[in-house]
Amino acid sequence: TMSLREHALSLFRGAVGTVRPAPMLKRALKLQGDGCPQLLVKGQAFPVKRDLYLVGFGKAVLGMAAAAEEILGDHLTRGIINVPLGIQESLQRAGMQEMLLKPHSKIQVIEGAKNNLPDAEALKGAAAIQELAEGLTVDDLLLVLISGRGGSALLPAPIPPILLEEKEKLTKMLASRGAAIQELNIVRKTLSVLKGGGLAQLAHPARVVSLILSDVIGDPLDIIASGPTAASSHSVQDCLQILTKYNLLHDLPQSVKTVLSSSPTKPTAPENYSHVSNIILGSNTLALEEAKRRAEGLGYAALVLSAAIHGEVGRVATLYCQLIQLVCLGFAGLGDGPLSDELRGNLLQLAAELQIPDLGLDEFLQALRGLGPDRPVCILAGGETTVQLQGTGKGGRNQELALCVGLGLHRAQASGASSPQGRCEILFFSGGTDGQDGPTEAAGAFCSPGLVAEALQEGLDAEAFLRNNDSYTFFSQFQGGRHLLVTGLTGTNVMDIQAILIRAM
Repeated sequence: TMSLREHALSLFRGAVGTVRPAPMLKRALKLQGDGCPQLLVKGQAFPVKRDLYLVGFGKAVLGMAAAAEEILGDHLTRGIINVPLGIQESLQRAGMQEMLLKPHSKIQVIEGAKNNLPDAEALKGAAAIQELAEGLTVDDLLLVLISGRGGSALLPAPIPPILLEEKEKLTKMLASRGAAIQELNIVRKTLSVLKGGGLAQLAHPARVVSLILSDVIGDPLDIIASGPTAASSHSVQDCLQILTKYNLLHDLPQSVKTVLSSSPTKPTAPENYSHVSNIILGSNTLALEEAKRRAEGLGYAALVLSAAIHGEVGRVATLYCQLIQLVCLGFAGLGDGPLSDELRGNLLQLAAELQIPDLGLDEFLQALRGLGPDRPVCILAGGETTVQLQGTGKGGRNQELALCVGLGLHRAQASGASSPQGRCEILFFSGGTDGQDGPTEAAGAFCSPGLVAEALQEGLDAEAFLRNNDSYTFFSQFQGGRHLLVTGLTGTNVMDIQAILIRAM
């Protein structure tokens, strides 16, 4: 029989494979007919009356563009994409030729946004995309490729007279005062020519079809890469409210004041977007569906908990540890005892505190109850957790989450509160779908209940490593790094994937 680790790797690879740019585009995008060709996207037809253009921005866009050009062939007139600095070289080194454009491609590649910050190169690329969009006519079709991760930084076009440095300084000041990413995006959109639906408006009257790889919980169109082709649900009032909240109204450069005072007070009406179709091609939900299909193929009773897991890693780890204990109690035939009831109560309370959308824990617990002990269980989830940085160590949110779960299971075992754990084989893993977790080459890590005790025998104190946010060093030193999930660059990104695999021993 395969080990749980081999099963876990198979699930992760399957999940990531389904949202890789080339297979994703080839499934969704077709070109049909010669006389008056039609672009088919997930069954929707768009006639190609005159010229077909392509623009794109974000981390995964190079692979998307390479696949799109292959599908579109001679029908593609011209394209411009903005991608992260050094990405072509990285993919070349990794031998990922299918993610690179062919020689003599009609698509111009501009690399910029070093360290995911808008810079002069990104600005140059954004200006070229803007110029292309403004020159389109009613019979043209513009295909827009959007990859959420890095998409916003790669499309900077501040409304004149605002300078890029001024906009950046304002964003940094907001971030340093604790503004949430959604708040930062609202301010960025308000001060941008292309974000918040700006690109779609400039391309009017041409037909605009956006193919989107989402890296945001819930896939909100106006938030992914700051929504360049989606109607913004925010107005200048929202922007002013945020600046007031963080006490920045009086520190604004004159250029920003000028733009804010002359901005329309209402967002552009949704009917002004009738020439636009936004289509989500890849998301965390799609990746989880594929992982579930694979788990069922391996004989698991597979359940998807949520594609919107968020919150501090320690709290999320507690949620997972309690779920694991509950499944183990079920395996031991104690699914209806007082201990199970107590765990259920704790779980519901924690879920309420974490405020995870679409977390139907009641139905989920009901489904768990119906499973017999003879069938292994796989619980899947996705999203993006956060880490409170206190130490100076090296790691990422996925490795830290795995280590937190390992520690939680160790404590439960030590307290004797979950003796049934001993009758189950358990594996937990968390991995970033882009193949990287923080500043390390690992995508994430695996853990099992014995991990912390075994590490202690090797002289490694998991708690001390966690206090220093040093999960990567812990996993590197423990059993020769065997518990690290190392996949290499994947060329895609739909946030993180977590799985709990449990079978009776």
